[in-house]
Amino acid sequence: MTAPAAAPALVRLGRVESTQAVAFALAAGGSPDRTVVVAEAQSAGRGRRGRTWHDEPGASLLTSIILRPRLTPARLPMLSLAAGIAVAEAVERVTGLAPRLKWPNDVLVDGRKLAGILLESRVGTASLDAGAAPLVVLGIGVNLAQRAFPAELAERATSVHLATGRTVEPDALLSALLEALDAWRARLETEGGAPIRDRWRSLADTLGRRVTIDGVSGIAVDVEDDGALIVADGPTRHRVVAGEVA
Repeated sequence: MTAPAAAPALVRLGRVESTQAVAFALAAGGSPDRTVVVAEAQSAGRGRRGRTWHDEPGASLLTSIILRPRLTPARLPMLSLAAGIAVAEAVERVTGLAPRLKWPNDVLVDGRKLAGILLESRVGTASLDAGAAPLVVLGIGVNLAQRAFPAELAERATSVHLATGRTVEPDALLSALLEALDAWRARLETEGGAPIRDRWRSLADTLGRRVTIDGVSGIAVDVEDDGALIVADGPTRHRVVAGEVA
């Protein structure tokens, strides 16, 4: 019988520039696997592709988690799919909502973005040759208490409060999230990408839709074991490893 994972180290902060930056600094100082950084607010929070993550103080779960996974570099992108699954399952467990996943790692409710995920890695060839795990910092932002968004986001974003009318404490969601993330990460490390892919498919909002990603257009038909999206344009299948779905 596998022993339960140890409780993660938890670093609580007020307002910071970025939980990602704090987590990388802690990792450089030797902080262990599963160290969790939580902030009340960010002044320069980062989303994917250099975007700014908008938040109000205390209105979101803002966390970055240090991971040192036993995965090859080629499998690291699957962590973002696993994280998306974990966020969706945690939100459903705590709120009763039924989130869907937009490739590669947005969490949607009623077609609007509830949560975003940012996966940043530092992989050193020498450390991998020596058998050390790569360093990954997994950033997650979940909108909880927002009652409104800026005009440019109002049609694309939502929060737990807007979707349910209820208040959810960040710590309640964080606890459920860490439990789900531990479980899916363990499956990825021991069973490979197939279970992640199967579960992600079951939650996917993207599959079956016509999409355009960095000049590639077609129907999103599948996701591969390394997280790549397969887009079919007639008989031609395109393998997309990064980009923004439109």
